[in-house]
Amino acid sequence: MDEAIRKAKVLIEALGWIQRFRGKFVVVKIGGSTLDDVAAVNSLLTDVVFMATVGMKPVIVHGGGKAISAAMTAAGIEAKFVAGRRYTDPKTLQIASRVLAEEICQSIVDRLNRNGGRATGLHYKSENVLTAEKLTLIDDQGQPVDLGHVGHVTEVDVDTLVRVCSIGAIPVIPSIALDRVGHRLNVNADTAAAAVARALSAEKLIFLSDIPGILTNIKDPSSRLSHVNAAQVRALIADGTIAGGMVPKVEAALESLDAGVRKVHIVDASMLHSLLLEIYSDTGVGTEIVP
Repeated sequence: MDEAIRKAKVLIEALGWIQRFRGKFVVVKIGGSTLDDVAAVNSLLTDVVFMATVGMKPVIVHGGGKAISAAMTAAGIEAKFVAGRRYTDPKTLQIASRVLAEEICQSIVDRLNRNGGRATGLHYKSENVLTAEKLTLIDDQGQPVDLGHVGHVTEVDVDTLVRVCSIGAIPVIPSIALDRVGHRLNVNADTAAAAVARALSAEKLIFLSDIPGILTNIKDPSSRLSHVNAAQVRALIADGTIAGGMVPKVEAALESLDAGVRKVHIVDASMLHSLLLEIYSDTGVGTEIVP
């Protein structure tokens, strides 16, 4: 009986959050090593189904860099990176498109549906929602750096996302976009998720990571900052506390906050039910960033 009462108290604690977030968009970005952990993915997708069931409008954006690299190795193609981004020639684009849209996206859709959800993949082979332009970087000498078929998202089809969510379905969007003439472009999943969150004026943008949040000491998980504002994050970038692959993630977070997203969360994907604990409990388990 004590255990039953404890469970009831947990539900009552969640009730206020459920009422507050009902009808709100939340964008969840999945990628990296998360996709290799079957138990973690199943837990996360169960959380997403729960969110949809209690009235939130979750939208999933995913990458799949490790799977793309593995597929390239299997095809005898060596991965090439320029300025930290995957150089995408026509063969690489073909592999990336197949892995992201046909394999990973479909796998996520199937798992959501098996868990009682109603999901649909939105991409160039079904219904495209991401429009992009070719991305060109500038090197230290001021010269353009060609990345091949790599782009950055310039437009999100909000009407389609609103329509899909209005019938209780969960959109799943791989990080492949089309330019204005229909050519495919490989886009960064973090910045794509941020673009979707901005376009929807989402209540939350959640990055699932392989660390528990923003750490003041990268080697010490207990140094996690549970709550920071945009100014503090900029200071942490400037002093080098936030470095490496976390920088583009938090920069995308800051842009989203500037565009009207209410909160951005960075959450440990390996913790079971980390999404529910972060959103529907009084004590979060990741880092929340506010404007």
